[in-house]
Amino acid sequence: MSSEKLAEVFTYESLVHAVAGAMGSVTAMTVFFPLDTARLRLQVDEKRQARSTPAVLAEIIKEEGLMAPYRGWFPVICSLCCSNFVYFYCFHSLKTTWLRGQRSTPGRDLLIGIAAGVVNVLVTTPLWVVNTRLKLQGAKFRNTDIHPTHYTGIIDAFSKIVRDEGAAALWNGTFPSLLLVLNPAIQFMIYEGLKRQLRRGVHRELSSPEVFFIGAVAKAIATTVTYPLQTVQSILRFGQQRQPTERSRILSSLRSVVYLLLNRVRKNGILGLFKGLEAKLLQTVLTAALMFLLYEKIASSTFRLTLAGGVLVTWLGNLAFSAHRPTVEQCIGVNSNYGKLSECVPAEMDIPIFSLFHRT
Repeated sequence: MSSEKLAEVFTYESLVHAVAGAMGSVTAMTVFFPLDTARLRLQVDEKRQARSTPAVLAEIIKEEGLMAPYRGWFPVICSLCCSNFVYFYCFHSLKTTWLRGQRSTPGRDLLIGIAAGVVNVLVTTPLWVVNTRLKLQGAKFRNTDIHPTHYTGIIDAFSKIVRDEGAAALWNGTFPSLLLVLNPAIQFMIYEGLKRQLRRGVHRELSSPEVFFIGAVAKAIATTVTYPLQTVQSILRFGQQRQPTERSRILSSLRSVVYLLLNRVRKNGILGLFKGLEAKLLQTVLTAALMFLLYEKIASSTFRLTLAGGVLVTWLGNLAFSAHRPTVEQCIGVNSNYGKLSECVPAEMDIPIFSLFHRT
């Protein structure tokens, strides 16, 4: 790959978006983590009688202790941080490379989101398999078919899964996960589309309530549409279902997805496919809304600080060397959404990441 192509992929702007997305998601998930615990129990444990989120959380605290809703927090946060870093980096890198300054459209946002999601799934699925096992470890299940697991940590879980089930088990649930790339793709398509509608052609920074609202709406729609597949994904990652024997992994994965969907419908009806949706919506909508709000603010503040730092460096350089101060036309636009102040970062600041380590 030529240095020009690398320069388009490894940019300071994409890194800022990735770090901001990772930090925003980690903070938001920490705040609403107990809701995710309730959602996962409802998806995996079919025989649990409590069906509302408060009732499930009350049961968990009563039977397993006050901190039980935060069981598995660390591996989930590690997985989420890596996953969102990869997704945000790929999304904005692909968007910059493909659009090249052109106006985006919902169709383009959807395709870019799908591509970023595929990369994210293939890279981070092993982390999510491990964190699902750790999060459910020690839980009291009503379903007697579920066998308890005993892992001492992330590394131990990785090694035992590979030893006992084979390396391929780390990618359990990859097929429904690949189908579920539609979830963030739909979410980003709606989010970016609503941002364009709110701006109505005026380049301005959205207010905090606006960002929170459109982030919540985008996630609610994406989650409801894809929830049955999310349930299957959780069951496959937990690893308690019978392993298929077909030679073709794609065919066996498809059969597993279809079997689990039909089995859930047979036992609980159509609504069984949406068991835990209340907890999922409550958790994921609030988490996504807060995540987008933090992401926008972190990215905006970073670009502003970069601009201020670049101006300061240039000013000091002028004093020391009587150098010509760069004008707006000599700056590089970062194709961001944060208003006029961030539209122009000094050219020397917007350099490829790899160049930072290979300066001659």
